[in-house]
Amino acid sequence: MGPQHPSTHGVFRINLRVDGETIVGLKPVMGYMHRNHEKIGERNTFLMNFPFTDRLDYLTSMGNNFGYALAVEQLMGDDAKPPERAEYIRVIMAELTRIASHMWSIGFLLNDLGAFFTPALYAIEERELILDLFEWAAGSRMMCNYFRFGGVAFDLPRGWVERCKGIAFDRLDGKIDELDRYLSGNEIVLERCKGVGVLTAKQAIEFSTAGPVLRASGVSYDIRRAAPYSIYDRFDFKVVTGTNGDLYDRYLVRLEEMRESVKILKQALRDLPEGPILPGKKTYQIKVPAGEAYSRVENPKGELGYYVVADGSSSAYRYHIRSPSFINLTALEQMCLGHTIADVVGILGSLDIVLGEVDR
Repeated sequence: MGPQHPSTHGVFRINLRVDGETIVGLKPVMGYMHRNHEKIGERNTFLMNFPFTDRLDYLTSMGNNFGYALAVEQLMGDDAKPPERAEYIRVIMAELTRIASHMWSIGFLLNDLGAFFTPALYAIEERELILDLFEWAAGSRMMCNYFRFGGVAFDLPRGWVERCKGIAFDRLDGKIDELDRYLSGNEIVLERCKGVGVLTAKQAIEFSTAGPVLRASGVSYDIRRAAPYSIYDRFDFKVVTGTNGDLYDRYLVRLEEMRESVKILKQALRDLPEGPILPGKKTYQIKVPAGEAYSRVENPKGELGYYVVADGSSSAYRYHIRSPSFINLTALEQMCLGHTIADVVGILGSLDIVLGEVDR
């Protein structure tokens, strides 16, 4: 299968071994989109890397920025401690990103199952409204380049918080309920998803999966709870899990996670303080002491980790990314064995991979 784009969420190939229509072996073939991100990251200055992280999972640039900022801030210590207002803005942007990503994921899962584009357009409408907010605050819809070491690049424009509150308090809950009503009991969705692509809790852990793929298998593990970063320990939300580890549970976990993200958004917008967005004045040259750091964030696809080694120069000596799309793909064969070729597309869709992050 492939390498083609429409059903593989990026240029990607799958070598299938079949007995008739039944899958008896599967090997993912990556690398068609490789951009050598980690080597480029050792050439760029630390600050120049931010716009490159945008292009990993290009649907979640704010979350990608977040993970990278935390790694370098560990090395910089108190010099890069974000002010309170910046911490709240970061969380708001990360949770808006989670909702936008899950909306896209659910819409395109239905696309992969054959409901061509109608459900996707319902979901994409909400994502577009969130991208409007990103564009207003950062100047860009998808490649936001918004975070900085110690805070964010720009303060929120006048009127931004009010519009965001309008979406979070008055719109999103109803739209998530609408998706739930249209899809969760749909007989074709149930037929194509229930019992398909099952990953047990033991298998999910052994394959090192993360995010909704892991939690749909019943493993209650979310880095925002397990190893809280930024100010996530201040918010009231629950970790959503499934029970069967199939396509349907992965869909449901993403649906419920959007509800939890809306809860976090409401709390963060309510408590957002005034104040500075950076610990000092904006600078274009930063000094990073020698050392090594690993940071991880709960990105929409799962655990996104950055390992950075600094030698005192203006760029990283070593730079490595633990990307959830890449790790989650390792479980694809296990999930497809015994199913049909038509199921492979849906199972791959339920992993919610983005090839920019796989082929980093």
